[in-house]
Amino acid sequence: MRRLLRPLWVLLALIFLLEAWLWDRVEPIIARIVALIPLPRLKAWLADRVEHLSPGLTLIVFAVPVVVLFPLNLVAAWLLAHKYFVGATTLIVLQKVLGVGIVAFVFDVTRDKLLQMGWFRRLYEFVLDLRARALALVAPFKLAILHWMKRFRRRASPGFIQRLRRRIQASR
Repeated sequence: MRRLLRPLWVLLALIFLLEAWLWDRVEPIIARIVALIPLPRLKAWLADRVEHLSPGLTLIVFAVPVVVLFPLNLVAAWLLAHKYFVGATTLIVLQKVLGVGIVAFVFDVTRDKLLQMGWFRRLYEFVLDLRARALALVAPFKLAILHWMKRFRRRASPGFIQRLRRRIQASR
């Protein structure tokens, strides 16, 4: 049974790592956008407001982007149901990038208050641990792919073609 479940766990780990990778990549982009437009004032304003909120109310502030972006999921589902696959895919990708960016922005402001709640801290640590486990689960596959790519690059080097020609000529 474990052998049958291993591919499922690897797939789930890959999906989780894709989400984490997207989070890591989008957050700096959002930070650059924040630097370009007057969002630092918004961030400072939001941080000031969050400072005066209880951790429970801060959780509501953190949840607002998810609630605001949820209707995009409904629109994407409608597009899929009506076979507008390109539009649905575009909307899903846009919603994912926008959602991760906004949540990263809001989480950056609310993190300290949220971590004051014991259950949230445990959940946060669990997700960090889950990410580390997913990385460990995927590491052998990643290493095998890197070794394969290294061998391929060596063989595909300019000298590879010359060696191949020599072998062909020598075998005649």
